[in-house]
Amino acid sequence: MSAALPKRRLRILTWHVHGNYLYYLTQVPHDFYLVTDAARSTHHSGRSGTLPWGDNVHEARVEEIQRMAFDVILFQSRSAWEEEQHQLLTPAQRALPRIYLEHDPPQQHPTNTIHWAQDAQMLLVHVTHFNALMWDSGVTPTRVIEHGVKPLADVRWHGRVESGLVVVNNIERRGRRLGLDVYREVARQVPLSLVGMGSESCGGGGEVTHHELPERMAAHRFFFNPIRYTSLGLAVIEAMRVGAPVVGLATTELASVIHSGVNGIVDTRVGTLVDAMRGLIADPAEARRLGEAGRQMAEERFGIERFVGDWMSALREVAG
Repeated sequence: MSAALPKRRLRILTWHVHGNYLYYLTQVPHDFYLVTDAARSTHHSGRSGTLPWGDNVHEARVEEIQRMAFDVILFQSRSAWEEEQHQLLTPAQRALPRIYLEHDPPQQHPTNTIHWAQDAQMLLVHVTHFNALMWDSGVTPTRVIEHGVKPLADVRWHGRVESGLVVVNNIERRGRRLGLDVYREVARQVPLSLVGMGSESCGGGGEVTHHELPERMAAHRFFFNPIRYTSLGLAVIEAMRVGAPVVGLATTELASVIHSGVNGIVDTRVGTLVDAMRGLIADPAEARRLGEAGRQMAEERFGIERFVGDWMSALREVAG
């Protein structure tokens, strides 16, 4: 069932931080205004990229923001919370209903880090239950809104390419946390294709457009996620939605999504994962079985309608 239309459309000011997440978020039937500067710099890039932005997505030029009317301010980065709200917004705008959307688990100490957005009058939204568990959210009320994915292409897994696909942006720069060493260890033993921004420096194929990525996922025998410590990557869910079997580390939220041997394969032993990948290359029928079970679970847990409904509820909570 589709989420009910809101009684009034809210004008939400936010930043372009994670493109795919922002695209899914803007399926919510409110109006989103993206902070934009002339250089289209980091987090100020507006309606950029190849995503099919809807008519409810607008740009808010930094020099015009103080003259614009909004109903909600949606923060998505520490710099926006600590610095930019004081530079770009009027005191009245800073007093508007506010949500802080936290995309990541704590990067400093994994359990003892207090979130910087401390405000009992604001809502802190975590994108996974793992993130909410690990952050010390302090006095700020919290809510978990799990990911929702709307497929960008109508494709289904066939797995004719006898290798695994790895999708990580800037893996060399981000190092161990994003599993650079794990990727390299596995790639010496199993055929892997690496794509993502900056992947050329590691022998990868570079960035793939949002519309091309589902077919890449569908063509490879399996999807491998080498990341040690992150939130639940949208690429993992997108791979599951096309029916690609997912292999990954049994850490963070992925351990609650993949039930090993049932709808994918997860383990903390890299050697065990290598053996499993070799098995999937040798047995496409088993790859299909795992991928189809993962696809069904992803449709049930990470559907776009549930996601939209959860966000509409949160926005009603903060803005009436």
